[in-house]
Order: sequence, then structure tokens, then C-alpha cells
Amino acid sequence: MALALEHAAKAAARGEVPVGAVIVHRGEVLAAEGNRTRQLSDPSAHAEMLAIRAACTKLDSDRLPDCDLYVTLEPCTMCAGAIAWARLRRLYYGAADPKGGAVESGVRFFSAPTCHHVPDIYDGLAATEAAALLRAFFAARR
Repeated sequence: MALALEHAAKAAARGEVPVGAVIVHRGEVLAAEGNRTRQLSDPSAHAEMLAIRAACTKLDSDRLPDCDLYVTLEPCTMCAGAIAWARLRRLYYGAADPKGGAVESGVRFFSAPTCHHVPDIYDGLAATEAAALLRAFFAARR
């Protein structure tokens, strides 16, 4: 999670919402990304999406069943869908996102009967640090 927090801080320095994501496969970091929606002019360029794409490319596979995702903020619906489609083994996330999250908040994507894959989910990892990054980022913009 420390690496995900580093990438979240780098995203903030670029003017992006500070979210970082890391994918680990058998103890090796496959991908580490931060949000790049503004930089890439791409609303789907969330940290999770970029990390999933990079990990799939590195493994030359559309599935990541032996991989774990660490992300600083509760994933949104789009990212939760990608997590399910990629069949990630575990999801670890930091801060809850009552407005945009889709794991424990909002639509609760993984609880839906139509969700075909549910990773093991662990929340609250470095939540204080992740939330502090987000608060500082948005406070500077108000």
C-alpha cells in the first residue's frame, strides 16, 4: 500500500485526484499507477484501470487470477467491473468513498447477483493516509 500511496501523491502533483493502484503477482509488483484522467483526456484512466491494463499486458493475459490489487480509494463501479472481469484474486483498499465507491458504498457491485467474480476484499489499509491525501488535494482547490 505504501507504493500505491506514492503513486497517489504523484497523481496529486500532476493535478490529478490522488489515487494510486498497485498490482502484485507472486510477490512481484507488476504495475503501479496513479490517476491520469486529465493528463490523458480519458475518463477511464483511473489508477486501477491503468494498473490492470499494464498487468495484463505484462502477463500477456486478459485475466489476473493470481494477482492482488492495492488501491488507495474504494473503487468506483467502472473499476469494480474491471476487477471482476480481470478476476483479480484480492482487493485491498484504503479510504472508503461514500460518494463514488462501489464496493461498500453506492451500488455495492460485488454484492450484485449478476457479478460473476468476487475477489477477497480487505478495506481500511492505510485509510488515514489515503484520506489525508484526498482531503489536502480538495482543500487546495476550494
